[in-house]
Amino acid sequence: MALLLTLLVPVVVASLLLGAGDVTPARALAVLLGRGDDEAAFVVGSLRAPRTLIGIVVGVSLGLAGALLQAVSRNPLAEPGLLGVSAGAAFAVGVALWLGAGAATLRIAVGQLGALLGCVAVLGVVRLRGMGDDPVRLVLAGAAFSALLASLTSLLLLFDQRTADEIRFWVVGSLAGRHLEDLVAVLPSLAVALGIIAVIARPLAALALGERVASGLGHHPGRVRLLVILAVALLVGAATALAGPIAFVGLVVPFAARALAGPDIRRTLWLCLPLGPLMVLVADIVSRLVVAPSELPIGVLTALLGAPVLVAVVRARRLPTL
Repeated sequence: MALLLTLLVPVVVASLLLGAGDVTPARALAVLLGRGDDEAAFVVGSLRAPRTLIGIVVGVSLGLAGALLQAVSRNPLAEPGLLGVSAGAAFAVGVALWLGAGAATLRIAVGQLGALLGCVAVLGVVRLRGMGDDPVRLVLAGAAFSALLASLTSLLLLFDQRTADEIRFWVVGSLAGRHLEDLVAVLPSLAVALGIIAVIARPLAALALGERVASGLGHHPGRVRLLVILAVALLVGAATALAGPIAFVGLVVPFAARALAGPDIRRTLWLCLPLGPLMVLVADIVSRLVVAPSELPIGVLTALLGAPVLVAVVRARRLPTL
């Protein structure tokens, strides 16, 4: 934790100093030191600082959500983007934007409802059809659900040109143009989700030993699963409402946390707190610089990081070819 937090500090500073605009790192550094021109102060204080804070919150939310999904499904490929949870939130927020929703709090609540329905739909179908032990089938079910919702979201772009640009900008997944008001609106949901995680961390660790063992220790597996789904919906819905659907963060972060801390879900959750922001902020910084003065969607960079991890997990488990 100490090492990861130490690494996070220079990444946060780099997020404040680097960008695709005309404000150079030297001018941004002068602002951080209490000296600097008005243009640089505006860019750092009003654009890059909110973007950095939102990146931290999005990284924490998606990292924790991925770890919870993988623990409750006992599947290393369970990830909000792969299972359709993010797609459910994205579709719900897209509908809200199309209907004219402007308040950040409303978008977040709608996103959390969409994430909840997406999580219940995919995990419910997989569990009913007995596919929970097959990671490939779980991902295929999530991919099919995500594709369906992505198609429905695309249809929204055809109905109203006035809101099409806003929806199109939002669904690509980006931290650019976000405001502190959006971050403030998401903090209550994040606090509730963290409270739920604190309650279920120990029962979730017992559930990893099997349902009978967990029940013998006095825990209730069904209740734990419901609380996990609720926490995931709060986290993913809030993150998606803030930055749009960003894939693979919930896959890479828990994978790295387990590699550092072992299989104990409690240690994994702790390490997801700095690892999530590290991945999101690094991807965001690179997205600003790689095609400057334009920017890449952050989802492109997270996919480049996550795809090799997905292949590595599949190969490590020696999954059968369908």
